[in-house]
Amino acid sequence: MEKYGTERKSNNLIIIPKTEKYIEYMLTILLKLPRIEKYSIGTEIKTSMYEMLKYILLASKVNINKRLEIYNIVDAQIYYQRICIRIMYENKWIDVKNTSIAMNY
Repeated sequence: MEKYGTERKSNNLIIIPKTEKYIEYMLTILLKLPRIEKYSIGTEIKTSMYEMLKYILLASKVNINKRLEIYNIVDAQIYYQRICIRIMYENKWIDVKNTSIAMNY
């Protein structure tokens, strides 16, 4: 049994639980940002993460031919989030450890 009493089906993509863990980790980081940044760059990252998760879930439901197009959108979202993480690091809103962990998820 998984968290919240739901079971994972074997046909789910491995990326779904990894994305969930990444989002959980990033939310803890975003909560620690300075107030102004929490509501600007933090909101941007949260929106991007949730959009990315929606596309990953969609990819798990469509046929294999459509997945590549969806994965390109997911890849762009990841790239955008990494840029935001670099900006947070350069402005010293997050430390090296958090940056490294977030980038390697």
